[in-house]
Amino acid sequence: MSDHPHSDGLAIETLELTKRFGNQTVVNAVDLRVPRGAVYGFLGPNGSGKTTTIRMLLGLAGATSGRVRVLGEDMPSRLQQVLPRVGALVEGPAFYPFLSGSANLHRLDTADRFAPGRTRTARVAEALDRVGLSHAATKKVHAYSLGMKQRLGLANALLMPRDLLVLDEPTNGLDPQGTREVRNLVRSLAAGGATVFVSSHLLAEIEQVCTHAAVMSAGSLVASGTLDELRRVGQAFVRLRTPDVDIARGVLLRLGLAPTALDEQASATDVDAATGWTVSAPLTDRSVTPEGIVASLVAANVRVRGFVVDEASLEDRFVALTGEGFDVVQ
Repeated sequence: MSDHPHSDGLAIETLELTKRFGNQTVVNAVDLRVPRGAVYGFLGPNGSGKTTTIRMLLGLAGATSGRVRVLGEDMPSRLQQVLPRVGALVEGPAFYPFLSGSANLHRLDTADRFAPGRTRTARVAEALDRVGLSHAATKKVHAYSLGMKQRLGLANALLMPRDLLVLDEPTNGLDPQGTREVRNLVRSLAAGGATVFVSSHLLAEIEQVCTHAAVMSAGSLVASGTLDELRRVGQAFVRLRTPDVDIARGVLLRLGLAPTALDEQASATDVDAATGWTVSAPLTDRSVTPEGIVASLVAANVRVRGFVVDEASLEDRFVALTGEGFDVVQ
């Protein structure tokens, strides 16, 4: 895949990546392109193939067909060169229950032949601090809550500087405060130059921290791009509040839009009655700017008392793509 244009600017690249178990295809010809330095959201309902894809990216599972390239190297043939540059949290962390959090990290770091022993104690302490576990460093892991174990798994991924962080459902089991802390951690990792690949079924998690996203549904990649690109695919509407309904409709028609007058009894599916929007039009031509619409309305002496371009939400877009709902609250 190195002959693909601009592939050197990608942290992760796959070509027709496919995984079958018997007659069941769980990942179907997935083409991923994750730019270096991005916070990339890998979004889809539970069971959509996200974790299986991640396992193939990291060499934890073999692909039935297709190719994988991570940090500019072919996988899994270059596994030994790639994995030291990758931190990962996949399918929930596993630890020795009767060792403390700190002792677990020391043991895991010792197993990493690339990790310098002379800085181990300091790096373990720093990793625990970054995930908010300094207070529980000496507590046995069997006494940790699910959220604390998740934090410890994140700390393990941060023991060494990484070019790529792969986080599978990193806020699983965390309370709202812990979720916010993980978001801040992801932002700080990206600000430090790392690429962060975040798998989640939580829309809020993706919208608040990611620059790019891909949507999985039933094993297939159904959309990918920047968050703005994904939003723009959905339908947007111009909403207008004015007493000059007929004049406003004429202006919108001249601009190539197809307005609808909304009376005060308009249903909630058409308009939020509390806002009092009186005219609505689908923004089918994206070359018509909101500024241009307002200027045309004012030039026609339309009294504009409220104006908004109501973009389709990511939730609307993803549900349309997958036919399934997403958890949108935390």
